[in-house]
Amino acid sequence: MKKLDSGINYARYALGEITVIALRDGYVDMPPSRLRQAGDRPFGSDLPAQVDLVAGMLRLSVNAFLIIDHGQHILIDTGAANAWEPTMGLLPRALAEAGVARDNITTVAVTHTHADHVHGLVAADGTDAFPNLTRLLIPQEEISMFDSIGRLARFQQRRMPLGDGFKLSPCVTAIAAHGHEVGHTAFEVSSAGETLLIWGDIVHVPSIQFERPELTWEYDTDQDQACVTRHRMLRQAAKPNFFVAGSHLEFPGIGKITESDGAFRYTAL
Repeated sequence: MKKLDSGINYARYALGEITVIALRDGYVDMPPSRLRQAGDRPFGSDLPAQVDLVAGMLRLSVNAFLIIDHGQHILIDTGAANAWEPTMGLLPRALAEAGVARDNITTVAVTHTHADHVHGLVAADGTDAFPNLTRLLIPQEEISMFDSIGRLARFQQRRMPLGDGFKLSPCVTAIAAHGHEVGHTAFEVSSAGETLLIWGDIVHVPSIQFERPELTWEYDTDQDQACVTRHRMLRQAAKPNFFVAGSHLEFPGIGKITESDGAFRYTAL
């Protein structure tokens, strides 16, 4: 996988014959208590020194990823638009900076239905962010959750269920990655012997969760399952010719995983 070019809010890569564009939606600051030890215990004065803080807060990048597979534009996650913090909602600007018209995006798939992954379906001015959207793929376990979001009511007739093994294109496959949310889903993108694992919210705090993947997140619906899934995904991503893309890895959120003595290390690409 090779970086081709980048700007403030995007980075473009070649994965075999496929183009992948990392898109910056912004960031959100969270209290360190969101990071949890075994037994759902928050850290206090025992917070490890290696955990990166900004003004006493955890700063999480919010990223989305566009796959261009032989002309087909598939967007994974949509950011938050203006539905959450004012530090988010940069996705339309990122697309424009990358030279991609929103009209070209015909497929959107979401890793799960949390606000920073689905609310960007509606632009800040209230219009459809992707006017030519023909496929909106939602994890099947979260269809009812999606339908309960009033802001997104207009999409109920267009959304389709997404399950483990679903092929978005010949090169893009959905992979069940439950735990953070009941239907949390990752996507494997493969071309010419290389694979990119777009894994959503497998890691929230990269400064420590690679080294200590047993640490969980307050908003993990099932923390035990999230932990098991994180270990599985890390082992998978540590294989040769594998790369990862994470919603909350520091932008652009794409890199390589290596494993040594049961600990993992992330190197940005």
